[in-house]
Amino acid sequence: MKVIETRLPGCVAIEPDVFGDPRGFFYESYNAEKYKAAGLDLRFVQSNVSRSARGVLRGLHYQWPNPQGKLVSVVEGEVYDVAVDIRRGSPTFGQWAGVILSAENHRHFWVPEGFAHGFVVLSEFATFTYQCTNLYDAKADAGVRWNDAAIAIDWPVSAPLLSAKDEKAPLLADVAPERLPVWLA
Repeated sequence: MKVIETRLPGCVAIEPDVFGDPRGFFYESYNAEKYKAAGLDLRFVQSNVSRSARGVLRGLHYQWPNPQGKLVSVVEGEVYDVAVDIRRGSPTFGQWAGVILSAENHRHFWVPEGFAHGFVVLSEFATFTYQCTNLYDAKADAGVRWNDAAIAIDWPVSAPLLSAKDEKAPLLADVAPERLPVWLA
């Protein structure tokens, strides 16, 4: 397993060891002992799957309070996946990191608690999986606008397909401070 640092401390891409032959391939999508040895001592309580068509952008989502860390991957297709540091007081507040996740590269992306998360589908469709460290809490559900100029994510699409909720998400500067996670140094 290879852990690849991003420009945001704590957000890492993970490349599992893939074993393949003419019949297909096998890899461990998660192994608690290997992740812990890599500094990622994770406990998941919820697992989700979504499927989206080309150009669909989901995000930028987060929960506060009751934040969720997410280990995300793609089992079919390809997405551009993004994490944004929205922790008040963080030295990287408002900064983002993006990675390509695909069925071919088998990469996973760890998005820690306190980060907003989103992705856009680059292939005809994508089946996206995520394991979460906390249960979904509708009262804590929140978001930040996908195209917030202050964050300036370099999305590979200019006119994505969005949900009504994501279209109306606030700019990061307009989110009340008490609705944002706090950075713990």
